[in-house]
Amino acid sequence: MYASIMTFKTAPGKRAEAEKVADQSFAASKVMKGFKNSVYLGDNEKNEYVALYIWETKEDMEAAYNMIMPKMQEALKPLAIEPPIRNVYEVYEPKP
Repeated sequence: MYASIMTFKTAPGKRAEAEKVADQSFAASKVMKGFKNSVYLGDNEKNEYVALYIWETKEDMEAAYNMIMPKMQEALKPLAIEPPIRNVYEVYEPKP
C-alpha cells in the first residue's frame, strides 16, 4: 500500500473552507480504484492542514492524484497561502 500526504497553510479563520475541500476530496477519492482510506488533520493555531490518503497500489494513487489534484488546486486557490506540499510513502503494517 501507499500513502500520499498533502500539507497546506491557510490564512487565519479558514478551517470551515478547508473542511469543505476535504469533504469534496473524500467524495472524489472514495470512488476511485484502489482507495483504502483518508484522514484529515487541522491545527487552528498554525492554520495548517494535512490530508492523508491510503491506496492499494502506487499506480492507483498516482492515477487518482492526476485526476483529482487539478480540482483540489482550484479549490485551494482562495485558501492556501502557499502551494500545497505532497509527499508519498510506502505503507508498512506491523505484524501482530
